[in-house]
Amino acid sequence: MTSVEAILGSSLSVFLGLTVVLMGFAAWLTGRAMAEHWRGPLQVIAACFGLAIAARFLTFALFEGPLFSLSGFLAAWLVLSGLGLLSFRIHHVARLARQYPWKYRRVSLFSYEELEGRGGLRP
Repeated sequence: MTSVEAILGSSLSVFLGLTVVLMGFAAWLTGRAMAEHWRGPLQVIAACFGLAIAARFLTFALFEGPLFSLSGFLAAWLVLSGLGLLSFRIHHVARLARQYPWKYRRVSLFSYEELEGRGGLRP
């Protein structure tokens, strides 16, 4: 077992295919759903905790990897949380600019700015 396999708790190809691609897609959709329903980023991280548990179980069940690999679980959780938070930020900014065009303007993929003098009830 190489050092990369020891850290990931599985082979690199299993980690990339199962965790990054399959569960990463689920994390991306989770971040999008949380942003669309005005949830917070901490809920994305909590949901990705469950996805990381599922990724470890599928690694164990399908590819005979170790079920209880702390480093593999943490690696999966970090990758999935990163993808989920990336998706959350992109969709949160898009939602703000789309729903409140008189108040916010999208500056880039990850940022927005508040438009001055166009607020609703300010004196």
